[in-house]
Amino acid sequence: MKKIIFPLLIVMACLGTSCQKNQTNSSEESITQKPNIIFIYLDDLGYGDLGVNGAKGVETPHFDALANGGINFTNGYASSATCTPSRYAAFTGQYPWRKNAKILPGSAPMLIDTTQVTLAGMLKESGYNTAIIGKWHLGLGTHDKNWNEHIYPNPNDVGYHHSYIMAATQDRVPTVYIEDGDVVGLDPNDPIEIDYDNNFPGQTSGKENPELTTMKWHHGHNSSIINGIPRIGFMKGGKSAIWSDVDMADHFLGKVKNYITEKSKEDKPFFLTYTMQQPHVPRTPHPRFVGKSTLGPRGDVIAEADWCIGELMKTIREAGIEENTLIVLSSDNGPVLNDGYYDDAVEKLGDHDPNGGLRGGKYSLYDAGTHVPFITYWKGKIQPSTSNALVCQMDLFASLADLVGSKMKSQDSENVLPALLGTSKEGRSSLILEATTRTSYRKGDYVLMPAYEGPKVNTEVNIELGNLNELALFNLKEDPAQTKNIAKENPELVQQLLKEFISKRGKDYKKTSQLELK
Repeated sequence: MKKIIFPLLIVMACLGTSCQKNQTNSSEESITQKPNIIFIYLDDLGYGDLGVNGAKGVETPHFDALANGGINFTNGYASSATCTPSRYAAFTGQYPWRKNAKILPGSAPMLIDTTQVTLAGMLKESGYNTAIIGKWHLGLGTHDKNWNEHIYPNPNDVGYHHSYIMAATQDRVPTVYIEDGDVVGLDPNDPIEIDYDNNFPGQTSGKENPELTTMKWHHGHNSSIINGIPRIGFMKGGKSAIWSDVDMADHFLGKVKNYITEKSKEDKPFFLTYTMQQPHVPRTPHPRFVGKSTLGPRGDVIAEADWCIGELMKTIREAGIEENTLIVLSSDNGPVLNDGYYDDAVEKLGDHDPNGGLRGGKYSLYDAGTHVPFITYWKGKIQPSTSNALVCQMDLFASLADLVGSKMKSQDSENVLPALLGTSKEGRSSLILEATTRTSYRKGDYVLMPAYEGPKVNTEVNIELGNLNELALFNLKEDPAQTKNIAKENPELVQQLLKEFISKRGKDYKKTSQLELK
């Protein structure tokens, strides 16, 4: 979009408490020129993985510049402690447990229904060019899809004009890029076949042929070997379309830079969802980033991601659109060290704390599972600050709808636009958080964690899961590490929060399934 001056009326409208009392007025009065919006979504990045939040052993100057030039939220949340559910909530504005969303295999059908309202669809209807570049992991097509034909539905069928994605994750097959529903670079004479249960005759695997791997699997990642890396799931064919792991960050970044450069020349604003793969496994930094941290490959890919952020900002400035571009940056869930490969993430951790002092991590109902980096940046519109407002990625739908003047609604998204723009320190009042089908209730400074059956620790990833013998109440402001259960000292508060939780979540909240890593 061409560089324009965005009216200051939205800022004026939100001063004090008037914006909170009358959200409708802010949208009706303010939006005459709409800003570009970029949602940068990282994968398994912990709250403590940024320098501005205390990271050690890896430098993140570009992440830190966004945080220091915008709003660094200390109470920013993903909806869930795993990727597919969080992405579902962020992209639809609906709690993922309503859809029974779980971590999907790469062969899964599309989780989002084509009739659903989506964040991209709302912005598309509001006059935006929309694109997603990077990780998807919300399913594609149908159960019986043919990877060698056009895949329907795909992201283009739920609100995006353009999509350039990986189907699931870097460690899952198919290991190919998909553009607008078609596999990129596919040779029709070498068709792709995918099976998540059985290997194909004559095909090697990480389990049976470990000598052929260049990265050793620890748990789960022992199926097809592609580029020397054993994956989750079996894949045959498609050799001309297989991605290069070490070039993935550059590849996606190139697509992002081209998109911004081209769309900034148009009169229509754009919404870009840049879903980065770092620091998810397998951690395969480009050779120029190897050794950039003292933390091994996990730290190196965080440094690589930081460089990508710097290049993104350089492209925005060269296009002359920085003052009319809102950037939201976050992560789909909390951190994990050993997530299936031996890559020295544990051995080289040193005194770095990816959790940032929080308890748990990816897969966990404790706070570190969902409490993630959350930054908003808009040069000249957002004043640099740190905010304690409770905000969730699920709230992007309602908040951005207000920003662009859309009347579309989603089921669970709340309008926290004043908090995102820094004109209010108040966010949402409460939030249901999810970790592998188990849910907890955050309200104010407190989090209520029901008792759930299951192991206390997943020994494969060495993370506390938050399965408690009795209901727990924690004051996260006074005890962010969740070391003291204060439920017995506060029986009335417990009953109040439990009643609210059940009324919102339903009485069947204890119907859960155990975490199974594959």
